[in-house]
Amino acid sequence: MEEIIVITTKQADFIEITNEISLYIKNQNLQNGFVYITIPHTTAGITINENADKDVKNDILMKLSKLVDNDSDYAHFEGNSKAHIKASLMGCTLTIPVANKKLLLGTWQGIYFCEFDGPRKRKVWIHSWKSC
Repeated sequence: MEEIIVITTKQADFIEITNEISLYIKNQNLQNGFVYITIPHTTAGITINENADKDVKNDILMKLSKLVDNDSDYAHFEGNSKAHIKASLMGCTLTIPVANKKLLLGTWQGIYFCEFDGPRKRKVWIHSWKSC
């Protein structure tokens, strides 16, 4: 297993980490198999989405902000309930197949760390296994 660090600079943001995951695959010399990515945070998520047009991530962040509003009477004492809710909507794990030492992603897909309670120093844990 390997850990990468993501430094976020905004309260909410999508940070593309596709290159970091690809580098991990190269360093592990993973020809064929799977890469499993998880984050140990309750106010951040991870997802795959379009990486060609930055407006897509901005649109997702905008819609999440509308879905999970600031005006609700959240009971959580830390005041970051909306970040917990958004993180739960995105999820905290991904499993991606690898073939010929490359992530099997679509043409426009990228892997994104989703920050909802930043700025912070965050962890991403990566593990891989070879297929037969």
